[in-house]
Amino acid sequence: MRFVYLLLCIAGTALPLAQFVPWLSSNGLNVPLLLQQATSSNIAAFAWADVLISGLATITLICVEGRRLRMHHLWLPLFSIIIGPSLALPFFLYLRERRLAEMKKEAR
Repeated sequence: MRFVYLLLCIAGTALPLAQFVPWLSSNGLNVPLLLQQATSSNIAAFAWADVLISGLATITLICVEGRRLRMHHLWLPLFSIIIGPSLALPFFLYLRERRLAEMKKEAR
């Protein structure tokens, strides 16, 4: 599963940035324009609301599950939420799989 999570990290970084970087190069960091375009239609607002709620759920999972498993460096997947939940979630799940493998070795 770790390999799958790493592939999802790559896709979760590349696909959103492939859309955002050209917009950023054309418009600069124009936050009012970004917000206007993000809410310019019902479908755009739907997509952004979905991303926002997914991001909050991802942050909650990272904090709760990360502490439960006593994972180190939780700031890394939390910081990756800047790219989006499409990176933060698979990155956290990758780190979680590594931690579970460590715990299994420690239990032996």
